Amino acid sequence: MFDNSRYLTCGVDSTIPIELQLFMWECVERLPEPKDYLQVFELKPVGNLQCITHTSEEPEYRMEYLLPSDDPITEKLYVIDDDSHSTMLLSSEY
Repeated sequence: MFDNSRYLTCGVDSTIPIELQLFMWECVERLPEPKDYLQVFELKPVGNLQCITHTSEEPEYRMEYLLPSDDPITEKLYVIDDDSHSTMLLSSEY
């Protein structure tokens, strides 16, 4: 899973800085097998840091990251894998 073509929606492209997009793809890549087909990322500001909470349900997984940021954002994203490709999208686009 997740070792395939990657896509993102126009919403992600216009809202999420490329550095954060790459960071989240890397988070998914580094997960041990088995990986849930649905990965959830919640972004929120913590002072001048970007907090990213990465979760999945099966198997249960939760990791929180704090990254330096000049302009932290609040957003929820999904990365969905269907065996042929993976798509990153905003929760509002789901």
